[in-house]
Amino acid sequence: MIQSNQIVLITGGGSGIGLALAQKFLENNNTVIITGRNLSKLEKVKNENPKIHIYQSDVTDDPEVRMLVDNILQKFGGLDVLINNAGIMNLVDAGNQENDLQKQMQEIEINYNSPIRVLHYFLPLLKKSKNAVLVNVSSGLAYVPFAQAPVYSGTKSALHFWTLGIRPQLKPHGIKVVELLPPVVRTDIFNGIEVNEADLKPILPAKLADLFWKDYIKGKEEITPGISKKLKLMSRLAPRFIFKQLNKKPIPNNK
Repeated sequence: MIQSNQIVLITGGGSGIGLALAQKFLENNNTVIITGRNLSKLEKVKNENPKIHIYQSDVTDDPEVRMLVDNILQKFGGLDVLINNAGIMNLVDAGNQENDLQKQMQEIEINYNSPIRVLHYFLPLLKKSKNAVLVNVSSGLAYVPFAQAPVYSGTKSALHFWTLGIRPQLKPHGIKVVELLPPVVRTDIFNGIEVNEADLKPILPAKLADLFWKDYIKGKEEITPGISKKLKLMSRLAPRFIFKQLNKKPIPNNK
């Protein structure tokens, strides 16, 4: 895998995993572009990392994604690496009829529909690259669902299978497809989860980026750092056991 001198776009790059990946690509002499909905968050990243390019853009909005494509083509002349990282996670009790349905639909829109949308509009740019790579950031929960976040788990499982499906389709176009399935990472998205940390062994975003980079530069297509590797294995060997271990408390409080 090419390590440097690539033009890299990361959605949801203003914090957490996206920002850690952005800094890793930047360290290795790549041109890094990050997007997000929160402009103040992006500007803070820019102040701390002057070489990073920022664009306020909503991955759920077709016109904004098309405009982003035009802006990147005009300013950078193309794109080599697209990283679909934007995502949200809500704790949901499916047995509560007072749930906010729109909030759950938005979770599907951001986590699953948007990677499809972003790839669709950026596909012409990737096809023109000599070293095109698509990286989809799903989750170790694609292998074993976490009951407190059923919609999130479902979207990440869907993203995982979509990634598997498009990999052989994009290969003839010279686009390599990589999937990063993080374990629990200490980011804002996992605030409020009620689970034994000893079971999930959360890691820091910078550590995840290091583990990702090690496998990425080797050309690995499915990257399963930390406990994600165990979840993948156990989902095949003992699916009922690992599901029960992960879901000792299936219903979140105050949901």
